Amino acid sequence: MNSAFSKEVIPLKQPQSILIKDTTREERERIVARALSVCGGSCNFCNGCGSLGSGRLESMYEPYFAGEKEIAEINMEIHGGIVKG
Repeated sequence: MNSAFSKEVIPLKQPQSILIKDTTREERERIVARALSVCGGSCNFCNGCGSLGSGRLESMYEPYFAGEKEIAEINMEIHGGIVKG
């Protein structure tokens, strides 16, 4: 019997950690840039992700780039600890 599914086991790619301890500053800058470019538009004057009033994105995420705060902490501060669904 022919099966559409291969019996070969293909290893899954492990997700890359975004934790400070696992990344360099350059990697953290790329992580934020990639995440913010999901919509394909410019972040200038945009409130698509709910960051209105948070300041310039570069300065907003500087503590993460510098290794001082995890990105999750910064995002919680931006959104007041409330996850929008």
